[in-house]
Amino acid sequence: MAHARQRYDALSSFRSSYLTTAVRCSELTLPYLIQEDDASGKNGRAVLVTPWQSVGAKGVTALASKLMLAILPVQSAFFKLQLDASNLDLPPQIIGELEESFAQIERVIMEEIAASTDRSVIHQAMRHLVVGGNGLIFMAKEALKFYPLNRYVVDRDGNSNLIELVTKERINKQLLEGLVPAEKFSKVMESKENDDDECDIYTYCKRVGKQHVWHQELECGTKIKGTNGKASVDKSPWLPLRYNVADGESYGRGRVEEFLGDLTSLDSLMKSLVEAASVSSKIVFLLSPNSTVKPHAVAAAKSGDVIPGKEGDLTAVQVNKALDLQTAEKMAATLESRILEAFLVLRARQSERTTAEEVRMSQMELEQQQGGLFSLLTVDLLVPYLARKLDLLTKSGRIPALPKDVVKPAIVAGINAIGRGQDWDSLTQLVTTLAQTLGPEAIVRYLDPVELVKRLVASRGIDSLRLIKTQETVTQDTQKQVEQQKELSLTDQAAAFASAPMADPSKNPQLTDGTQQANQAGQSQANPFGNPPQ
Repeated sequence: MAHARQRYDALSSFRSSYLTTAVRCSELTLPYLIQEDDASGKNGRAVLVTPWQSVGAKGVTALASKLMLAILPVQSAFFKLQLDASNLDLPPQIIGELEESFAQIERVIMEEIAASTDRSVIHQAMRHLVVGGNGLIFMAKEALKFYPLNRYVVDRDGNSNLIELVTKERINKQLLEGLVPAEKFSKVMESKENDDDECDIYTYCKRVGKQHVWHQELECGTKIKGTNGKASVDKSPWLPLRYNVADGESYGRGRVEEFLGDLTSLDSLMKSLVEAASVSSKIVFLLSPNSTVKPHAVAAAKSGDVIPGKEGDLTAVQVNKALDLQTAEKMAATLESRILEAFLVLRARQSERTTAEEVRMSQMELEQQQGGLFSLLTVDLLVPYLARKLDLLTKSGRIPALPKDVVKPAIVAGINAIGRGQDWDSLTQLVTTLAQTLGPEAIVRYLDPVELVKRLVASRGIDSLRLIKTQETVTQDTQKQVEQQKELSLTDQAAAFASAPMADPSKNPQLTDGTQQANQAGQSQANPFGNPPQ
């Protein structure tokens, strides 16, 4: 069996063209991001190239941040645990309790992600994907680890399945004590092939059946103790990522590579403009040889001083290239606009009547351009990332084991987030059109309010558990309001009747006379002789 280093060197030849292109793309955007295989490390001697423009760096940073926030939203979960309705027939009360338990599990997982360094590592991976098109994430039990393209090689089959993977990294030699045989450790400490205090180790991963099996080796092929590992393919910690996929290729292509011509042209134009501006800003005077003015007198003169001479003896050198530079500036502005648009950097139309709706539609159009990328990241990153997280938290006892045939995790970020945004736009446009054409009462007449609220909440990715009332609760509340209105109406009627002029003795004397006559009649019946009672 070949050593890990031999497999790394053999597979490096297939990676060389991709790495060369990635390094070129990095030089025009973020020069420190991707370097040659032998130029990185703590003691690397690579001299970084400084680009003449910062448009590439701005575009890469903006797009990487958008991608990271799209696949790992901050305020909501990127997944949802839901029941497989085809295999279950449960009463609504049980389903409600299960959904509440799923919501608690989701919060535990998101709290675990928030407390870890996963977001920073994934953001680093997004930058490498945008620039170089490739990146490798290893999901260890403690934290994520990222490998740039110059530190790993990969081999895939025709279906893009991982077959073989080798990584290369440098560690301190002292860390190997006790992990390799004593004689091997002595040779490593005496070796001067690399730095005095560091050495290269290789991690070899290979697919065997339905599992990924891996271990670590020294350069000489000696295995390191305690580095053996294995995991099923669907829960593997190795996540080799790609930006754009070409059929039959084991590596991907980056976004910068697609616009490499524009970036190269802009960099060349900016170099010419900067140099021309530098030459134009240099002040040089020409003094006529027959002039009586002394050069040192001109150089020593201050503002407002008077020196002897005549007009025409001293002239300033002018480049007279303003028209030519205007053409270069217009071309540079066009290239900059195209590049920023390609990297989803929104630039609103500069006018006095630029509306918020126009800005929102432009932003949505830019995001929809990356629909294919979001779908690829959902398959290559989010699905295995969630499966690995669930497996690690289940084994540690943080969350209970979820039966596969009952619970189905669903990704609600990435391409699905774009779909939810389209649902929100469609629903809001429908409600607005109904209100404008048929009146506001048409919304309640033709639409179910509860279902409309549910779909609006779902389109924004908000957890609706115990947030939206059920139809039964809405009906009960409506009946209570009707009864309360009836009681209030009866009370108001009684109060109004009591305060009416017909019922007020002070305003209707007949009521008083009638009352007095009735009292007198009652007394006459009680004493028919008219004598007062004794």
